[in-house]
Amino acid sequence: MEDLDQIVAEAHSAFAAIADPDALEQVKARYLGKSGRITELLKGLGKLPPEEKKAAGAAINQVKEAVEAALNERREDIRKAAREARLAEEALDVTLPGRGEARGGLHPVTRTLERIEALFRSIGFEVADGPEIEEDSFNFTALNTPEDHPARSMHDTFYLQDADGKVADRVLLRTHTSPIQARYMQAHVARYGQLEKMPEIRVIAPGRVYRVDSDATHSPMFHQVEGLWVGEGVSFADLKGVIADFLKSFFESDDLTVRFRPSFFPFTEPSAEIDVAFMSGALKGRWLEIAGCGMVHPNVLRIAGIDPEKYTGFAFGFGPDRLTMLRYGVNDLRLFFEGDLRFLRQFA
Repeated sequence: MEDLDQIVAEAHSAFAAIADPDALEQVKARYLGKSGRITELLKGLGKLPPEEKKAAGAAINQVKEAVEAALNERREDIRKAAREARLAEEALDVTLPGRGEARGGLHPVTRTLERIEALFRSIGFEVADGPEIEEDSFNFTALNTPEDHPARSMHDTFYLQDADGKVADRVLLRTHTSPIQARYMQAHVARYGQLEKMPEIRVIAPGRVYRVDSDATHSPMFHQVEGLWVGEGVSFADLKGVIADFLKSFFESDDLTVRFRPSFFPFTEPSAEIDVAFMSGALKGRWLEIAGCGMVHPNVLRIAGIDPEKYTGFAFGFGPDRLTMLRYGVNDLRLFFEGDLRFLRQFA
């Protein structure tokens, strides 16, 4: 029989020379594997005389336990060394100055919305809000939109589904913020309609709107700010003055020209598109369409409970996303909504 003490000594030396856990398992097999030296010794017990088996078996088991103890000790040493190496690699020098957290900033479209609200508040307008999930009656009917108007189709409007997965009855994502104006007029009449002369309505309605559209200058979700002024003697001249003053204040420049082109909207009559041309800069001399407007249609006033023979008003609608593009010189609307911090940091 082999010298058992020599086997233990050799195992200790072999284990100590190994620093890789996989290599250690290979060395382990030389002693404790199916064909290992200790396993062969245990198999050889059957060849010994009966009187020697007990003593030899006990001696071999002691060797096996000693080798296993050495193996486990070496495993732990290797794990400890790997852990210490990883900690050393990840160690922090607490004497170094800390990394300051960069300050965030408002999204450029949010900045534009806040600027628009502040400018209109300064001339006496209130800011109103309303639901983004809207009823067909407020989104279309209350705004004098015919039943067969293309805007009502699913090609242009996001209609919601009911619990059965079918198109819900006249429930949709609002396509503009004009429903807020319709709701505001009805609430205003409910509050002041009994008076001989109602107070003027001066309100803007900013918010998100949704349409089936997507390209470099259009997004399925975008923002609108629509304004409404209703009172006695309100005229198109008032509309032109408010719009021109707003644009010069918004762009902080008197070096621009505003024009009104005849157009058509179901809820205004007469209606116009608003174009602006800058007299300097990269867009010098180009006419850019930025808004729609017009005198509130008599039918819209009647539906809200307002006498169109006594009161008149104007309405307008701007796209804050478009105004943001012009203000900051951005030519692709999608950049505002991709969440790319490299782009957004420019406005922080």
